[in-house]
Amino acid sequence: MTSAQSFDTAFAAMPLVAILRGLTPETADDVGDVLADAGFTLIEVPLNSPRPLESIARLAKRLAGRALVGAGTVLDVAAVEAVAESGGTLIVSPNTNTSVISAAAARGLIPVPGFQTPSEAFAALEAGARALKLFPAEAASPAVLKAIRTVLPAGTAVLPVGGISPTNLAPWHAAGAAGFGIGSALYSPGVTPEELAGRAAAFIAAYKAL
Repeated sequence: MTSAQSFDTAFAAMPLVAILRGLTPETADDVGDVLADAGFTLIEVPLNSPRPLESIARLAKRLAGRALVGAGTVLDVAAVEAVAESGGTLIVSPNTNTSVISAAAARGLIPVPGFQTPSEAFAALEAGARALKLFPAEAASPAVLKAIRTVLPAGTAVLPVGGISPTNLAPWHAAGAAGFGIGSALYSPGVTPEELAGRAAAFIAAYKAL
């Protein structure tokens, strides 16, 4: 199965990306197990976390066949290569850097760049983006997403990221969001496995209720 097929399968199963900013390699196994057990199939470790490549390598190996793992805050081509060498598949960025997108696509990885405008969205898609991250979602709105979706190619997956909680999935989903990136409302350093499990279950239940 190619990376693209693996992404499509994982996204279809549960299109919620767990953003684990601040994760350490020492806690990666436990956190990954909790999220995979809850039903998360997409996991992102931002590169401004402590020793992120170690965490990505651990999670990619441990969750093989259960979840697709990769990096967030990928800002340059060198980072794309480092993530690939660590076994990561997702290449998530806060911005629209066509060099990063093209490099990820050329390596058979899954680029999910950030965007705010139609111009950025189309530039990202032309460079090879597999999905688009509307970031920060707090600076947009479901109405903005609905308007942008009218001009995007059919089937383009857009994921709002920033300020997402179990209580605000519905208006974004109604506006055309195909999935969501979830950060501190799900994971923050120091959260206990029990707390994480409860938060994960709440998000999964909220999405399934849409």
